[in-house]
Amino acid sequence: MAGYKQMAAAGFFLLMGISVAGAAAIRQNPSKQYIRSGVYGIVFQDEGKIADMVQKSLKQHDRRITLTFYTEGEYMGDISLLVEDLMMNALNIGDKPTDGDYIRYQYGGYTLSYSHIWLGTQYCYTIEIEPIYYTTPKQEIKTDLAVKEVLNKLDFGLLSSDYEKIRKIHDYLYCTVTYDIIHQNNENYHLDTTAYAALINRTARCQGYSVAAYRLLREAGIDCRIVKGTVEHDGTSQLHAWNLVKLNGAYYNMDITWDKLLETDDYFLKSDHSMPDHIRDSEYDAESFRNRYPVAENDY
Repeated sequence: MAGYKQMAAAGFFLLMGISVAGAAAIRQNPSKQYIRSGVYGIVFQDEGKIADMVQKSLKQHDRRITLTFYTEGEYMGDISLLVEDLMMNALNIGDKPTDGDYIRYQYGGYTLSYSHIWLGTQYCYTIEIEPIYYTTPKQEIKTDLAVKEVLNKLDFGLLSSDYEKIRKIHDYLYCTVTYDIIHQNNENYHLDTTAYAALINRTARCQGYSVAAYRLLREAGIDCRIVKGTVEHDGTSQLHAWNLVKLNGAYYNMDITWDKLLETDDYFLKSDHSMPDHIRDSEYDAESFRNRYPVAENDY
């Protein structure tokens, strides 16, 4: 993701990671301590491994993720920023369709608590992260089954082109999912922003359309992302989400929600020039993101 910070060596190594009864524990011991100048006084040497384990915990909906580690110095003021970086790295794009944006947009952040005690020669820190999920493990199992059923129904063969896959997935969601008007103003209801809502309940908001498309496209071998921003309509600006889809080496905008609501096909594989009403959030408008996901100059 654009803006994610890679953490440098700080003298910690991964000791073990376990998952028991919905809680994951990751324990750390010091090898040699380094204090990095800059934002943080502490960083994890094995940041990648730890982020992978946190990502695994998020995917299996662990209720609590506990990290225990030791230092010679006192760094309580750095913990919240340290965990923020760790969680953002855990949401990085991975190789699997259930990584990256699929987790990120079906997850509502976390609550954090932490403490430390002095053991005479070093501090022992305990960090507890309680993620907020928009779906349950049972709902994710049903979603997995629904994804397989949809892809079987769409019947992609060895000769199916990427365009054909994208077209069929767009049309399937367009035809089978209605926009959730009932819950659109309920800030405490998040299920309609998930793939479960789109594929099982057959009703979703823009985020639900986008997450379902992301999951189906990536399962079909199509690289894509979810983009957040706003959309201008009837003189008002509304929070919105849509997809970037890779085809023939370039990326195109695809907004199934807007096609559905406007009963059109005007938002299928479009350049940015053809969607001036869609304004990206700064994260997705950053040069680093645009360089990684270059949008075609013309519509497909």
